[in-house]
Amino acid sequence: MTALPHLDAVAAATDHAAPARTAATLAAVFAGARWQDVRRLRDALPDLPDTLLLHAGPTYGDQAVPAPVRHAAAHAIVYEGAAGSLAQALGLIDDGTYRFVPAQDYGVVTPLAQVVTLGMPVLVVGDGDTASYAPIAEGPPPALRFGSPDPVCVANMQSMSALVLGPVARAVRAAPVALTAVIENALQGQDECHARTGAANATLLTQLPALDDVSRAALAANPGFVLTLIMAASAWVLRYGQGPLLSAGGNGLAFGIRMKNETVWRTVAATPPVGNLFPAHAASTPIGAIGDSAVIDCCGLGGQAIAFAPALLQEWAASLPADAAARGAQVIDPATGVIDPARIAATGHAPAIHLAMVDRAGMAGLIGRGAYTPPVSLFAPKDPS
Repeated sequence: MTALPHLDAVAAATDHAAPARTAATLAAVFAGARWQDVRRLRDALPDLPDTLLLHAGPTYGDQAVPAPVRHAAAHAIVYEGAAGSLAQALGLIDDGTYRFVPAQDYGVVTPLAQVVTLGMPVLVVGDGDTASYAPIAEGPPPALRFGSPDPVCVANMQSMSALVLGPVARAVRAAPVALTAVIENALQGQDECHARTGAANATLLTQLPALDDVSRAALAANPGFVLTLIMAASAWVLRYGQGPLLSAGGNGLAFGIRMKNETVWRTVAATPPVGNLFPAHAASTPIGAIGDSAVIDCCGLGGQAIAFAPALLQEWAASLPADAAARGAQVIDPATGVIDPARIAATGHAPAIHLAMVDRAGMAGLIGRGAYTPPVSLFAPKDPS
């Protein structure tokens, strides 16, 4: 399957004036990032209070937390053993026992509606001196990251937790995984490493020689497992690299970014991703942009690498802008490999963020997928006065 002709033409014209964006150059952004360990969050960050609920994107402040995030948070509390049911856990949220805070403020990134608590396992990615963290994606829908109320989410998270804290953790400690090889092979396999991760997950398994066959088969059956690993690597690049951006993500109500020289998030109202609803959910309404996986697209993958994923170009043809395949060259700084506010201002184009669509009512879970494009104004230089 090939890219649409008008997209190829734009990409060719842009690439003529900019360095070639190859799989190797995109993957080089992640040099030094290694999957080093799997730990419970309380062991990785021992100073955090037990009653924090780490969510995607900027703070909710006084706004009501959306239903999908409440469901994910309640499941997380049940997973912790602090409640016996979704209803009991929601009661602990409503009485103020637990407090919602942005995950990225603590060096953690979490996908879509998923909420991270201290007893959950996190993937540890870094260079040995510094690290960023992400929870595990326990499997296909229903799952915590899609905000489903189905209690099977807890059972699935418990099962996957046992796997990653046991044999997977031992395999990773025996041979930490360099993410450059995973990402380069995935791009060559026509993943853009966000909406498409099958090739990335398959490559990841080749980098775990000590993993037993049963555990390998379980991870192979969960092609989204690698997504949060790429998220953690991207968060590490942003936090410890040379680019100006520190954080990016949506909480369903607001989408925001935070620069390294700023103490608070910049935010705009979050509109839903534009793309395709699944036929069974054509009547559903998606929540606004949600998830910390925006960090992937800010590091040159996802929406900035859609030219590497011709299947997505075809699937989303009706909703893609004419410059979709060239967007990466327009907004990425070749020197750092991450989005550059100055280039965004100069081109008038913001980065495209590939996101799944989550049911706003919190009942149907995953209902589609597409892309969210934040306004250019979000990246504009701030008046020093």
